[in-house]
Amino acid sequence: MSAVVKSAAVKNTVPKSVVRRRRLRTLPVYVILWLVGAVMVTPLLYALVSGFKSTDQLSSNTFGLPHPWVTSNYTSLLGSGPFWRSIGSSTLIAVATALLTVGASALAAYALARFAFRGREVLFTVFTMGLMFPFAVAILPLFILLRTFGLLDNPWGVILPQAAFGLPMTIVILRGFFREIPGELEEAATLDGCSPFGFFWRILLPLARPALGTVSVLAIVGSWNNFLLPLLVFSEPTWWTVPVGIQQFQGQYASDVARIFAYLVLAMAPALAFYAVAERQLIGGITLGATKG
Repeated sequence: MSAVVKSAAVKNTVPKSVVRRRRLRTLPVYVILWLVGAVMVTPLLYALVSGFKSTDQLSSNTFGLPHPWVTSNYTSLLGSGPFWRSIGSSTLIAVATALLTVGASALAAYALARFAFRGREVLFTVFTMGLMFPFAVAILPLFILLRTFGLLDNPWGVILPQAAFGLPMTIVILRGFFREIPGELEEAATLDGCSPFGFFWRILLPLARPALGTVSVLAIVGSWNNFLLPLLVFSEPTWWTVPVGIQQFQGQYASDVARIFAYLVLAMAPALAFYAVAERQLIGGITLGATKG
Protein backbone atom coordinates (compact mmCIF):
# COMPACT_ATOMS: atom_id res chain seq x y z
CA MET A 1 0.00 0.00 0.00
CA SER A 2 2.84 2.36 0.87
CA ALA A 3 4.50 1.64 -2.49
CA VAL A 4 1.31 2.70 -4.30
CA VAL A 5 1.14 5.89 -2.27
CA LYS A 6 4.81 6.64 -3.02
CA SER A 7 4.35 6.07 -6.76
CA ALA A 8 1.29 8.33 -6.77
CA ALA A 9 3.27 10.97 -4.91
CA VAL A 10 6.09 10.75 -7.44
CA LYS A 11 3.62 11.17 -10.31
CA ASN A 12 2.14 14.23 -8.64
CA THR A 13 5.57 15.79 -8.24
CA VAL A 14 6.41 15.54 -11.97
CA PRO A 15 6.33 19.07 -13.42
CA LYS A 16 3.67 19.79 -15.98
CA SER A 17 6.31 20.96 -18.43
CA VAL A 18 7.96 17.52 -18.34
CA VAL A 19 4.63 15.81 -18.93
CA ARG A 20 3.94 18.18 -21.83
CA ARG A 21 7.32 17.44 -23.41
CA ARG A 22 6.72 13.70 -23.11
CA ARG A 23 3.38 14.04 -24.84
CA LEU A 24 4.93 16.11 -27.62
CA ARG A 25 7.61 13.46 -28.13
CA THR A 26 5.02 10.67 -28.44
CA LEU A 27 2.64 12.70 -30.61
CA PRO A 28 4.36 11.85 -33.95
CA VAL A 29 4.11 8.14 -33.10
CA TYR A 30 0.37 8.38 -32.53
CA VAL A 31 -0.09 10.42 -35.70
CA ILE A 32 1.79 7.80 -37.74
CA LEU A 33 -0.25 4.98 -36.18
CA TRP A 34 -3.51 6.75 -37.00
CA LEU A 35 -2.38 7.40 -40.56
CA VAL A 36 -1.33 3.76 -41.08
CA GLY A 37 -4.61 2.57 -39.55
CA ALA A 38 -6.60 4.88 -41.84
CA VAL A 39 -4.71 3.63 -44.91
CA MET A 40 -5.46 0.02 -43.96
CA VAL A 41 -9.11 0.47 -42.94
CA THR A 42 -10.23 2.75 -45.78
CA PRO A 43 -10.17 0.07 -48.54
CA LEU A 44 -12.10 -2.33 -46.28
CA LEU A 45 -14.77 0.27 -45.56
CA TYR A 46 -14.96 1.21 -49.23
CA ALA A 47 -15.47 -2.43 -50.24
CA LEU A 48 -18.09 -2.91 -47.51
CA VAL A 49 -20.11 0.14 -48.57
CA SER A 50 -19.69 -0.61 -52.28
CA GLY A 51 -21.21 -4.05 -51.71
CA PHE A 52 -24.48 -2.32 -50.79
CA LYS A 53 -24.60 -0.47 -54.12
CA SER A 54 -25.62 -1.47 -57.59
CA THR A 55 -23.16 -1.30 -60.47
CA ASP A 56 -24.93 1.82 -61.77
CA GLN A 57 -24.52 3.49 -58.39
CA LEU A 58 -20.80 2.68 -58.41
CA SER A 59 -20.48 4.44 -61.75
CA SER A 60 -22.49 7.54 -60.80
CA ASN A 61 -21.78 7.70 -57.04
CA THR A 62 -18.36 6.12 -56.55
CA PHE A 63 -17.47 7.41 -53.08
CA GLY A 64 -20.85 8.32 -51.65
CA LEU A 65 -23.23 6.30 -49.52
CA PRO A 66 -25.63 3.92 -51.29
CA HIS A 67 -29.05 5.29 -52.20
CA PRO A 68 -30.94 3.06 -51.95
CA TRP A 69 -29.05 0.37 -50.03
CA VAL A 70 -28.91 -2.86 -52.05
CA THR A 71 -28.79 -5.80 -49.63
CA SER A 72 -29.39 -8.44 -52.28
CA ASN A 73 -25.69 -8.57 -53.14
CA TYR A 74 -24.93 -9.98 -49.70
CA THR A 75 -28.06 -12.03 -49.14
CA SER A 76 -27.75 -13.83 -52.48
CA LEU A 77 -24.19 -14.84 -51.66
CA LEU A 78 -25.09 -15.96 -48.13
CA GLY A 79 -27.68 -18.26 -49.67
CA SER A 80 -25.27 -19.57 -52.30
CA GLY A 81 -23.98 -23.12 -52.04
CA PRO A 82 -20.65 -22.54 -53.85
CA PHE A 83 -19.74 -19.74 -51.45
CA TRP A 84 -20.23 -21.88 -48.34
CA ARG A 85 -18.51 -24.79 -50.06
CA SER A 86 -15.39 -22.66 -50.57
CA ILE A 87 -15.55 -21.51 -46.94
CA GLY A 88 -15.76 -25.12 -45.77
CA SER A 89 -12.96 -26.21 -48.08
CA SER A 90 -10.65 -23.43 -46.88
CA THR A 91 -11.47 -24.19 -43.25
CA LEU A 92 -10.83 -27.92 -43.61
CA ILE A 93 -7.55 -27.43 -45.46
CA ALA A 94 -6.34 -24.73 -43.05
CA VAL A 95 -7.08 -26.77 -39.92
CA ALA A 96 -5.54 -29.94 -41.37
CA THR A 97 -2.45 -27.99 -42.48
CA ALA A 98 -2.05 -26.44 -39.03
CA LEU A 99 -2.41 -29.79 -37.25
CA LEU A 100 0.10 -31.51 -39.52
CA THR A 101 2.57 -28.62 -39.50
CA VAL A 102 2.52 -28.05 -35.75
CA GLY A 103 2.53 -31.77 -34.90
CA ALA A 104 5.52 -32.64 -37.10
CA SER A 105 7.38 -29.45 -36.20
CA ALA A 106 6.91 -29.97 -32.46
CA LEU A 107 8.45 -33.43 -32.64
CA ALA A 108 11.33 -32.25 -34.81
CA ALA A 109 11.96 -29.16 -32.68
CA TYR A 110 11.94 -31.31 -29.52
CA ALA A 111 14.61 -33.61 -30.95
CA LEU A 112 16.71 -30.68 -32.21
CA ALA A 113 16.43 -28.81 -28.92
CA ARG A 114 16.67 -31.47 -26.21
CA PHE A 115 18.80 -34.25 -27.71
CA ALA A 116 22.53 -34.07 -28.47
CA PHE A 117 23.49 -36.14 -31.51
CA ARG A 118 25.98 -35.87 -34.34
CA GLY A 119 24.83 -33.64 -37.16
CA ARG A 120 22.14 -31.89 -35.14
CA GLU A 121 23.16 -28.37 -36.09
CA VAL A 122 23.66 -29.40 -39.72
CA LEU A 123 20.15 -30.80 -39.80
CA PHE A 124 18.78 -27.63 -38.22
CA THR A 125 20.64 -25.57 -40.82
CA VAL A 126 19.00 -27.62 -43.56
CA PHE A 127 15.60 -26.77 -42.12
CA THR A 128 16.42 -23.08 -41.85
CA MET A 129 17.59 -23.03 -45.46
CA GLY A 130 14.01 -23.78 -46.40
CA LEU A 131 13.15 -20.22 -45.39
CA MET A 132 15.17 -18.90 -48.33
CA PHE A 133 13.17 -20.66 -51.05
CA PRO A 134 9.85 -19.09 -52.05
CA PHE A 135 6.98 -21.38 -52.85
CA ALA A 136 6.73 -20.24 -56.47
CA VAL A 137 10.22 -21.58 -57.24
CA ALA A 138 9.09 -25.17 -56.67
CA ILE A 139 5.74 -24.92 -58.41
CA LEU A 140 6.67 -26.89 -61.56
CA PRO A 141 8.41 -29.88 -59.91
CA LEU A 142 5.70 -29.88 -57.24
CA PHE A 143 2.98 -30.13 -59.89
CA ILE A 144 4.77 -33.06 -61.53
CA LEU A 145 5.18 -34.76 -58.15
CA LEU A 146 1.51 -34.31 -57.26
CA ARG A 147 0.43 -35.62 -60.64
CA THR A 148 2.68 -38.67 -60.24
CA PHE A 149 1.15 -39.53 -56.86
CA GLY A 150 -2.39 -38.83 -58.04
CA LEU A 151 -2.97 -35.94 -55.64
CA LEU A 152 -4.47 -33.49 -58.14
CA ASP A 153 -8.07 -32.54 -57.28
CA ASN A 154 -7.37 -33.97 -53.84
CA PRO A 155 -7.20 -31.84 -50.67
CA TRP A 156 -4.05 -33.71 -49.59
CA GLY A 157 -2.37 -32.24 -52.66
CA VAL A 158 -2.68 -28.84 -50.93
CA ILE A 159 -2.34 -29.87 -47.28
CA LEU A 160 0.92 -31.81 -47.61
CA PRO A 161 2.91 -29.16 -49.58
CA GLN A 162 1.62 -26.38 -47.33
CA ALA A 163 2.70 -28.32 -44.26
CA ALA A 164 6.10 -29.04 -45.82
CA PHE A 165 6.73 -25.39 -46.63
CA GLY A 166 5.52 -24.38 -43.15
CA LEU A 167 7.96 -26.66 -41.32
CA PRO A 168 11.08 -24.40 -41.40
CA MET A 169 9.51 -21.37 -39.74
CA THR A 170 7.58 -23.45 -37.22
CA ILE A 171 10.64 -25.51 -36.24
CA VAL A 172 12.74 -22.38 -35.77
CA ILE A 173 10.13 -20.84 -33.45
CA LEU A 174 9.45 -23.98 -31.42
CA ARG A 175 13.11 -25.00 -31.09
CA GLY A 176 14.00 -21.66 -29.57
CA PHE A 177 11.17 -22.02 -27.08
CA PHE A 178 11.95 -25.65 -26.20
CA ARG A 179 15.60 -24.83 -25.51
CA GLU A 180 14.57 -22.37 -22.81
CA ILE A 181 12.82 -25.04 -20.74
CA PRO A 182 15.13 -25.73 -17.74
CA GLY A 183 17.04 -28.99 -17.88
CA GLU A 184 16.38 -29.54 -14.19
CA LEU A 185 12.70 -29.96 -14.99
CA GLU A 186 13.49 -32.76 -17.43
CA GLU A 187 15.83 -34.41 -14.93
CA ALA A 188 13.12 -34.35 -12.26
CA ALA A 189 10.61 -35.88 -14.66
CA THR A 190 13.11 -38.61 -15.57
CA LEU A 191 13.71 -39.44 -11.93
CA ASP A 192 9.95 -39.79 -11.50
CA GLY A 193 9.94 -42.42 -14.24
CA CYS A 194 8.83 -40.21 -17.12
CA SER A 195 10.05 -41.30 -20.55
CA PRO A 196 11.39 -38.80 -23.11
CA PHE A 197 8.10 -38.88 -25.02
CA GLY A 198 6.17 -38.64 -21.76
CA PHE A 199 8.12 -35.50 -20.85
CA PHE A 200 7.39 -34.09 -24.30
CA TRP A 201 3.66 -34.88 -24.16
CA ARG A 202 2.85 -34.21 -20.52
CA ILE A 203 5.19 -31.38 -19.58
CA LEU A 204 6.82 -29.71 -22.57
CA LEU A 205 3.73 -29.22 -24.73
CA PRO A 206 1.60 -27.68 -21.94
CA LEU A 207 4.44 -25.29 -21.12
CA ALA A 208 4.81 -24.40 -24.79
CA ARG A 209 1.14 -23.58 -25.26
CA PRO A 210 1.78 -19.88 -26.15
CA ALA A 211 4.32 -20.84 -28.82
CA LEU A 212 2.07 -23.60 -30.16
CA GLY A 213 -0.81 -21.14 -30.39
CA THR A 214 1.35 -18.66 -32.28
CA VAL A 215 2.58 -21.12 -34.90
CA SER A 216 -0.96 -22.54 -35.26
CA VAL A 217 -2.34 -19.09 -36.04
CA LEU A 218 0.44 -18.47 -38.56
CA ALA A 219 -0.21 -21.82 -40.26
CA ILE A 220 -3.98 -21.26 -40.49
CA VAL A 221 -3.67 -17.71 -41.83
CA GLY A 222 -1.02 -18.77 -44.35
CA SER A 223 -3.18 -21.63 -45.59
CA TRP A 224 -6.30 -19.45 -45.80
CA ASN A 225 -4.52 -16.85 -47.93
CA ASN A 226 -2.77 -19.34 -50.22
CA PHE A 227 -3.94 -18.89 -53.79
CA LEU A 228 -1.36 -20.38 -56.15
CA LEU A 229 -1.31 -23.95 -54.81
CA PRO A 230 -5.10 -24.50 -54.70
CA LEU A 231 -5.36 -22.96 -58.16
CA LEU A 232 -2.74 -25.42 -59.37
CA VAL A 233 -4.22 -28.51 -57.70
CA PHE A 234 -7.98 -28.04 -58.02
CA SER A 235 -9.55 -28.00 -61.44
CA GLU A 236 -13.03 -28.96 -60.19
CA PRO A 237 -15.12 -26.50 -58.10
CA THR A 238 -15.72 -29.10 -55.38
CA TRP A 239 -12.56 -28.19 -53.44
CA TRP A 240 -12.07 -24.57 -54.51
CA THR A 241 -10.83 -22.48 -51.60
CA VAL A 242 -11.85 -18.89 -50.88
CA PRO A 243 -9.04 -17.19 -52.91
CA VAL A 244 -9.74 -19.44 -55.91
CA GLY A 245 -13.48 -18.87 -55.47
CA ILE A 246 -12.91 -15.11 -55.57
CA GLN A 247 -10.92 -15.40 -58.78
CA GLN A 248 -13.56 -17.59 -60.42
CA PHE A 249 -16.41 -15.39 -59.20
CA GLN A 250 -14.69 -12.30 -60.54
CA GLY A 251 -14.35 -13.91 -63.93
CA GLN A 252 -17.99 -15.01 -63.94
CA TYR A 253 -19.46 -11.68 -62.79
CA ALA A 254 -16.94 -9.28 -64.28
CA SER A 255 -19.65 -6.76 -65.19
CA ASP A 256 -21.32 -6.82 -61.74
CA VAL A 257 -18.64 -4.97 -59.78
CA ALA A 258 -20.82 -4.33 -56.72
CA ARG A 259 -21.50 -8.02 -56.30
CA ILE A 260 -17.76 -8.73 -56.53
CA PHE A 261 -17.18 -6.26 -53.69
CA ALA A 262 -19.80 -8.07 -51.62
CA TYR A 263 -18.09 -11.40 -52.27
CA LEU A 264 -14.72 -9.95 -51.24
CA VAL A 265 -16.12 -8.64 -47.95
CA LEU A 266 -17.83 -11.92 -47.07
CA ALA A 267 -14.71 -13.86 -47.99
CA MET A 268 -12.57 -11.67 -45.73
CA ALA A 269 -14.97 -11.82 -42.79
CA PRO A 270 -13.99 -15.30 -41.45
CA ALA A 271 -10.27 -14.50 -41.62
CA LEU A 272 -10.75 -11.13 -39.90
CA ALA A 273 -12.93 -12.70 -37.21
CA PHE A 274 -10.39 -15.46 -36.59
CA TYR A 275 -7.53 -12.97 -36.37
CA ALA A 276 -9.51 -10.76 -33.98
CA VAL A 277 -10.01 -13.75 -31.67
CA ALA A 278 -6.44 -15.08 -32.01
CA GLU A 279 -4.65 -11.71 -31.99
CA ARG A 280 -3.85 -11.80 -28.27
CA GLN A 281 -2.51 -15.35 -28.57
CA LEU A 282 -0.39 -14.43 -31.59
CA ILE A 283 1.11 -11.27 -30.10
CA GLY A 284 1.56 -12.90 -26.71
CA GLY A 285 3.42 -15.87 -28.19
CA ILE A 286 5.71 -13.69 -30.28
CA THR A 287 6.41 -11.39 -27.31
CA LEU A 288 7.12 -14.34 -25.02
CA GLY A 289 9.51 -15.82 -27.56
CA ALA A 290 11.27 -12.48 -27.87
CA THR A 291 11.73 -12.09 -24.12
CA LYS A 292 12.99 -15.66 -23.79
CA GLY A 293 15.46 -15.18 -26.60
